[in-house]
Amino acid sequence: MNPGGLQIERDGAALRVSLSGAWTLPSVAPLLGPVGRVKTAGLRRAIIDSSKLERLDTAGAVLLRRLWRRLAEQGASIDWPNARPEYRTLFEYVTQCDETVEKPPRMESGFTGFIIYLGWLTLFFLREARRYISFVGRVTESAVQVLLRPRRLRFTSMVFHMEAAGLRAIPIVGLLSFLIGMVMAYQGASQLQRFGAEIFVVDLIGISVLRELGVLLTAILIAGRSGSAFTAQIGTMKVNEEIAAMRTLGLDPVVVLVLPRMFALILTLPLLTFFADLMGLLGGAMMAWNTLGIDPFLFFQRLQDVITPRTFIVGMIKAPVFASLIALVGCYEGLRVKRDAESVGRLTTRSVVQSIFLVILFDALFSILFDIIEV
Repeated sequence: MNPGGLQIERDGAALRVSLSGAWTLPSVAPLLGPVGRVKTAGLRRAIIDSSKLERLDTAGAVLLRRLWRRLAEQGASIDWPNARPEYRTLFEYVTQCDETVEKPPRMESGFTGFIIYLGWLTLFFLREARRYISFVGRVTESAVQVLLRPRRLRFTSMVFHMEAAGLRAIPIVGLLSFLIGMVMAYQGASQLQRFGAEIFVVDLIGISVLRELGVLLTAILIAGRSGSAFTAQIGTMKVNEEIAAMRTLGLDPVVVLVLPRMFALILTLPLLTFFADLMGLLGGAMMAWNTLGIDPFLFFQRLQDVITPRTFIVGMIKAPVFASLIALVGCYEGLRVKRDAESVGRLTTRSVVQSIFLVILFDALFSILFDIIEV
């Protein structure tokens, strides 16, 4: 096997970096100097050519990562068009291990210090958005491949997560939805009684629970309960090197870990939302009967007159979208855990906060969209 080599040449408006031979531990030392002296000469695009690369191990991937970083620091956009799948997988793993937790700069007094901090914060959010969008694209690609070849999907794992995230969440979702329905009925009754419009408390409960509160409350509960569990589970596997072992065996962590959890939530969250709607309406009916004397028969008769199927469908449409957001954020943060227990707790907290934020943000976007299309 030939020793590792590095050749740099200009290819039109791009810099071509050709790798050859074996980029393995015995060949790393002679390549350190050439990698450290690589310059783009003002070119804005670099192409890594690995067609002649015979072998790549972890040491070689670390050196390739150093080469990649050096090119990026000089302002070049980098393409690796002919990368073999096993090389790219190893490179991505080394890249993840190389990532460090970015800490904000010390907030200095004065207007200049505020601008510096604001600039760092903007760049941090842009980088996070780019990484998350890249992860969403990777999961979407894997999901399409699995749907085309269903045998690749781990149904046993999916059913397990359906039980853990759905069946076991029924008591807490039902209880809180029942209580929220009672609170809505009580607060609405106290206001509507002033105008002699007590019967409209049925409209208030029906529209608010079926259209907004049922799905929103369920999604927030699942984000705090199951989304955090996804992050903690995958993060613990990352700490114990189980995900590295999966990659060594040729298994894709997205297919093995992410897709079963995402599909499980997509299937169970609409069912939980439907159950939450029923419990919310039941709680509202009980409080309306106790406070206003509206018996349950009259309550549900009025509900049938004022609520259309469209109101129910609007709430149910949101459930799969919220489920996808919760699962993606939970798994994404879990895969970003470093090899220490502290990062598991920190990223689990971040997962819950981001999931709830995205759920509320998309709920607001849905409200604007439905208002525009007059649904």
